[in-house]
Amino acid sequence: MAATKTYVSQVTAMTLFALHLAKLRGTTDARRLREISDGTKLLPAAVDVVLNTSDEIRKVAREFRKAHDVLFLGRYVNFPTALEGALKLKEISYIHAEGYPAGEMKHGPIALLDSNVPVVGIMTDDRVREKMISNLMESKAREAPVIVIANHGDEEAKALADRVFWVPKVDELLSPIVNVIPLQLLAYHIADIEGKDVDQPRNLAKTVTVE
Repeated sequence: MAATKTYVSQVTAMTLFALHLAKLRGTTDARRLREISDGTKLLPAAVDVVLNTSDEIRKVAREFRKAHDVLFLGRYVNFPTALEGALKLKEISYIHAEGYPAGEMKHGPIALLDSNVPVVGIMTDDRVREKMISNLMESKAREAPVIVIANHGDEEAKALADRVFWVPKVDELLSPIVNVIPLQLLAYHIADIEGKDVDQPRNLAKTVTVE
């Protein structure tokens, strides 16, 4: 099965573990640790906000359900988010998708882009946002349809993208937990619209039963 909760729970657990280690080792300012810790308490509400946009994501899924290739771009802590988005699309929609570090896009994937290859970019508010904007502008220049994950009210995202999945702003180190939800929903809706079995994708096995 394609377990969305596996990714989210593991990222959350490892974040809390990292905070604990940082406190024990004294490698991070106590004030900053408190900021991140307090931010984790806001995550359930933030995720609920994204889940409530499921109908809007389904509309986008209808537009792109016939794509044969999709490129997911992420930077910094949201590179794994791009990997997870691509993985879920492959697992349950059977669409070829690749998650790629946006900083390396020019060294290969950009050659594949045209009007038939949608690009999904994660450009929420963090220290690498401007660089992500540059990558997505390059994608637009190759006529690729651009879908972005952005924080509410981001006018640059609205101007740049063909479609936007809006998410609440949280601490940048916690953003992968929120940003991945619309990507998982996108894969789910595409698979559902196309009549795929989202609960038992073909060829997959539970990690707990097969090595």
